[in-house]
Amino acid sequence: MQNNFQKFKKVPLIAATSLLIVPIVFYIFIYNNIQKNAEAYNKEEVEWQIKNAKKEEIKAITKELQMIEKERSLLNTHFIQSSDVVPFLDTVEQLAQKVNTQAEITQVDISSDKTSLAISVNASGSFQNLYKFLTLLENSPYQIEFTSVNLERNVTGAVSKNAGEWSATFTIKLLSFLN
Repeated sequence: MQNNFQKFKKVPLIAATSLLIVPIVFYIFIYNNIQKNAEAYNKEEVEWQIKNAKKEEIKAITKELQMIEKERSLLNTHFIQSSDVVPFLDTVEQLAQKVNTQAEITQVDISSDKTSLAISVNASGSFQNLYKFLTLLENSPYQIEFTSVNLERNVTGAVSKNAGEWSATFTIKLLSFLN
């Protein structure tokens, strides 16, 4: 009977042990899946945070650009691009007209390194008007350098109506030129 009793004790022990092992295996399986999902979630969250940070940075940069748009457009007026050469030349001629001076652009050269533009302007008028024209050119919003300035009085012999006329040749180098 004792043999049956030991047999009887082994069966519930084996059954209890197997019933205990099944939940432990199930727990380990679920725990591993939760860890994998947590790692995937963390990875996705980091990627989302990076993308969100980039979006916020783009918004901040866009907002900053909008805030400085007026200053940026003002700064751009100081530079001439190769596509804006004709309006610049028209501006030079309009400055001459403001002070009743005849001006003609005779030469336009872009430097070999394409960082500056050189123009020659022939102008005629009274000395006072030519001086005003020179002052307007100096005070223009562009960074310019006068390479040469040649002022001459027109001498035509006897007193004539052109006796007060002067002619000038300005060679100007535009330093704020972008190609």
